[in-house]
Amino acid sequence: MNARVTPYRVHIPDAQIADLRQRLAGTRWPEAETVGDWSQGMPLQYAKELAAYWAHRYDWRATEARLNAVAQFRTGIDGLQIHFLHARSPHPGALPLLVSHGWPGSVTDFLDIIGPLTDPPDPADAFHVVCPSLPGYGFSDKPAGSGWPVERVAAAWTALMGRLGYEQYGAHGVDWGSFVTAAMAEADRGDLAGIHLTMPFARPPDEQVAMDESDLAGLAAMKEFQQQEGGYSAVQSTRPQTLGYALTDSPAGQLAWMAEKYWAWSDHDGDLDKVIARDRLLDAVSVGWFRATAASSARIYWESQNKLALAPVRVPTAVSNFPKDGRMPRPWIEHRFKDLRRWTDHPVGGHFPALEQPDALVGELRAFFRTLR
Repeated sequence: MNARVTPYRVHIPDAQIADLRQRLAGTRWPEAETVGDWSQGMPLQYAKELAAYWAHRYDWRATEARLNAVAQFRTGIDGLQIHFLHARSPHPGALPLLVSHGWPGSVTDFLDIIGPLTDPPDPADAFHVVCPSLPGYGFSDKPAGSGWPVERVAAAWTALMGRLGYEQYGAHGVDWGSFVTAAMAEADRGDLAGIHLTMPFARPPDEQVAMDESDLAGLAAMKEFQQQEGGYSAVQSTRPQTLGYALTDSPAGQLAWMAEKYWAWSDHDGDLDKVIARDRLLDAVSVGWFRATAASSARIYWESQNKLALAPVRVPTAVSNFPKDGRMPRPWIEHRFKDLRRWTDHPVGGHFPALEQPDALVGELRAFFRTLR
């Protein structure tokens, strides 16, 4: 596949939007949950309310305009056409920054932080932002065969930055994007100035290490997460194709499967709308629905879950921990990330910092990379 970088604009045909609304109107709903909370999943009343909002009030064309306000491209890498946003800063000397999303997100999660990153109050903090869609997600191609684990995505991202002419750059990742960013750093040959991660992972060191109360609480929370929240991961890492039939055929199913995670993994007091606007939640769901990525986006779990090397990283690293996100013990992280330069425990926030706490995330990126320019 050639190395051309082709401009791209998002446009979903009117017929697809009409089909979405028709399908939502004909949803065959299950009975209500038998409990008064979310312990059985998304409550029926909330699901119906969100579906009605999606059908009658959400404006996909406005989201499309927000996407198309940012320069977008597609380019062939390793047999796939990869979609990416490329927002260049108006300030000379801006540092290129690769930003990687995860599941259930998309590049839409980052739209609100692109402006503050590319055009900050202090031009010395400016970034050129590159934000690709993972293979099988959004507006990138879907792999037609197996063999696209995190490490191959990392190699594709390194190739992308080289193709754009960036010889030195930073990288930030959340969720699977955090794994991809760390894998890039494992194989780095001097291109990466530094990496910033939320939810980094590492194996426990062979030797015994001292852990404080925060470390122990993080391990306990991760154990509870696996027991209470890990069902989605078990399904996607073992039977993504079977799941895909249901979600690709039912927008209500796609909505519940994705939106339940935004609710469960965000830091709120029971009202998700207070931290993530309903339209922003539906941006990611709409991208998943219109692009029919239920199966293809889940396959990264099948490809990579519990199969990663988690090898040593020697690139300068910063970590942002948010209280409603996963938190591994700092000694474990320090054992893998050999040059850990910044560790921030934020007082509020969850798994989606670009949506929940954009100012805090932008502030961390500015502060960390300011020391590496």
